Amino acid sequence: MIQLTTKDLEVMSHLMLGEQMACKKARMYANTLTDVDLSAKMHEIANQHEGRFSHLLTILNGGSV
Repeated sequence: MIQLTTKDLEVMSHLMLGEQMACKKARMYANTLTDVDLSAKMHEIANQHEGRFSHLLTILNGGSV
C-alpha cells in the first residue's frame, strides 16, 4: 500500500477537482454541440477525464499506481 503524505493528498485533491471540472465541462459541451463529430469527440474527452478521476480515486483507496 502506498503511504501518501499530506502534501500528496493536497495535490491529489487538486488533480481530482481539475479532472472532475474538465469532465463536467466536456459533457456540457458534448450535449450542446450540434455537430455530431464534435459532440462525439467531446464525449470521448469527457470519458478520458472521468477515467483519470477514477484512477486517482483508486490510488487514494489504496490501489496500485
